[in-house]
Amino acid sequence: MTGPAEDFSARIIRWWRVRGRRDLPWQGTRDPYRVWLSEIMLQQTQVATVQAYYARFLQRFPDVGALARASEDEVLALWSGLGYYTRARNLHRCAREVVACHGGRFPALAAELEQLPGIGRSTAAAIAAFCHGERQAILDGNVRRVLARVFAIGDDLGRAPSLRALWQRAEDLLPRARLRQAMPAYTQGLMDLGATICLPRQPACARCPLADICRARAEGHPERYPRRQPRPARPQVPLWLLCARDPAGRVWLTQRPARGIWARLHCLPVFAERAALLRGVPEADRANVVEHAVLQHALTHRQLELHVLGVRLACATELDATGAWHAASHWPALALPAPVRRLLGGADGPS
Repeated sequence: MTGPAEDFSARIIRWWRVRGRRDLPWQGTRDPYRVWLSEIMLQQTQVATVQAYYARFLQRFPDVGALARASEDEVLALWSGLGYYTRARNLHRCAREVVACHGGRFPALAAELEQLPGIGRSTAAAIAAFCHGERQAILDGNVRRVLARVFAIGDDLGRAPSLRALWQRAEDLLPRARLRQAMPAYTQGLMDLGATICLPRQPACARCPLADICRARAEGHPERYPRRQPRPARPQVPLWLLCARDPAGRVWLTQRPARGIWARLHCLPVFAERAALLRGVPEADRANVVEHAVLQHALTHRQLELHVLGVRLACATELDATGAWHAASHWPALALPAPVRRLLGGADGPS
């Protein structure tokens, strides 16, 4: 006879073996490098978006050594458009540390993995569970939602005591036998359940393997869980971008500072106000400046209001000490912020 925890994990494993996802490119491997790469990319990013980036990364950096040998600029360029660029910088730092301190092999235990740059508790657990069958709990957003609904946990999971209690519950529910096979199936099953069935809105409760034991469903309002804290309004940050082209059609790009918005990415020159931007344009060309429609771009904690001014310069004058002229053929190799890449849009972007 099995207890509640064993029944919970057995349900997840049985469901995954029949209904779980099997077509994702990072599945079916115990290679820590590939699992780690997918887990980092999937943080705060949709599966459909990640798949193309994952394939390109593996083609360019097939193993951790290749990634460690690359320059940061190469890594950021390949990451460009995926967002949350701190992940890419930590990815590169982590690869170099694995090579320098671990002989090019990822540690096997979650506790050791968690000491590496950019690897938190849940990511470390996922790598250890998938690759080595270690009995470790994950607690990403999808899993939090599943557990909060099944057990009708109405606590504020943003509070440390509530989150600690949820971690403990997640650990209690883990499989206890045949871990080498059970842990990858259980871990993937929980992820898939949250991603395909126990959705934030309109969960498909009728197809859920936990439907008959789900307290939130029994209450009739599963979408009330987990408790959502009201998000503060993002502050609006106006920025002025100069899209300057020389007679050959090249665009002037600078590298952003090491801290702040779009840190270390290549970008159109950014100014805090229109007057400062105009002072950055050669006086003879200021009459040719054209203002384009304002663009909105959401970051995690702020809303950017992008004012783009374009100008075609009479000659290829250097605009500042940190930039350079770049032809359209160079842009794919540069790490550009997503709105700047869209704005340039090839040779026919704003000018």
